[in-house]
Amino acid sequence: MRVDKDGRRWRIGTPSDVAWLAGHTTPGLSVTAAIPPVFDAYATFHPPDGVDLDAHEHAVVIELAACTPEQPWWLGFLDTGAHDIVFPHAPRVSLYWDWSYVLVEAGPEQALSWRTGHMRGDGALPDLFFPANRSWLVSALWDDTWTDIGADVAVLTELRRNPLVNARLVGPDEDARPPGLTRD
Repeated sequence: MRVDKDGRRWRIGTPSDVAWLAGHTTPGLSVTAAIPPVFDAYATFHPPDGVDLDAHEHAVVIELAACTPEQPWWLGFLDTGAHDIVFPHAPRVSLYWDWSYVLVEAGPEQALSWRTGHMRGDGALPDLFFPANRSWLVSALWDDTWTDIGADVAVLTELRRNPLVNARLVGPDEDARPPGLTRD
């Protein structure tokens, strides 16, 4: 299925587009509750004190785009019933604990511009996104105030270099909650 927005047609994802992720995370408090244990390294990130959400989200996307060859990105918007999912009439895919997501094949520009607010604030970022080659995965779970990522070490090194991203490495079996943050 395709949907129209911004004068273009966008492909809506299907369960086969997330089969590599669906059912491959582990229950619990570790980063692998949000990111399947298939990556070389893992991290969490959240806006640092004194940095607004827009600047933080732009820094995340700029760093990821710089580390990723040109290709489509899959953007996943969690249907909470209370937050913008961009395409409210599009079919959903089921991930994690049968949570419904609208999955759209788009890119970094759309990741920063389509949404008008999410459960972590007024930002635009999708709740889940990854490039077509699956070289990294970003996921913010419903009840977390931070975001998880799995990628290779080089990508996470670049994210950690940018103070606006505020990335912190975590082991796959470690509690993903960053120090000083709480679970909702």
